[in-house]
Amino acid sequence: MGQKVRVATASLAGCFGCHMSVLDMDERILDLVERVDFDRTPLTDIKTLGPCDLGLIEGGVANAENVEVLREFRRQCKVLVAVGACAVTGGIPAMRNSVPLAEVLDEAFVHGMGLVNPGIPDDPELPLLLSQVHPIHEVVRVDYFLPGCPPSADAIWSLLTAVLEGGALHLTWAQLRYD
Repeated sequence: MGQKVRVATASLAGCFGCHMSVLDMDERILDLVERVDFDRTPLTDIKTLGPCDLGLIEGGVANAENVEVLREFRRQCKVLVAVGACAVTGGIPAMRNSVPLAEVLDEAFVHGMGLVNPGIPDDPELPLLLSQVHPIHEVVRVDYFLPGCPPSADAIWSLLTAVLEGGALHLTWAQLRYD
């Protein structure tokens, strides 16, 4: 067997559902680990990122930390895949884009129901929110887009298989439709 493909994953602003779909590949994960080495990924709890052949990233870009993580991910990954609706279009996090950020913060932290100590957090440890949530292709170059909320385990498997075998990606209607 040749050298394994180095794969990394990351999550930005989203629900982590795309990573759950990776886990939903069930026993196919065993086939996958025969063919790939995982670098940074919450699946292995590796926190650092080295040079990778393939990067899968989910979530929209909602704050300064997301921008930093995404740019570093792009630098380290030969091929970058936007996985899921949040990475591809901004998804659910981008629903706040129709309301000015100041109003969103005010509603969430000042006038929200049941708040004990109302006030917009200003801890310097918190990442600075962007005025809009962006899909990742608005920040970095993306090689492939895999839609879905989340994409199915079968769609992710098809993508990984195509990339690993150097073939074209062909997704069926069943893999792309949303229920």
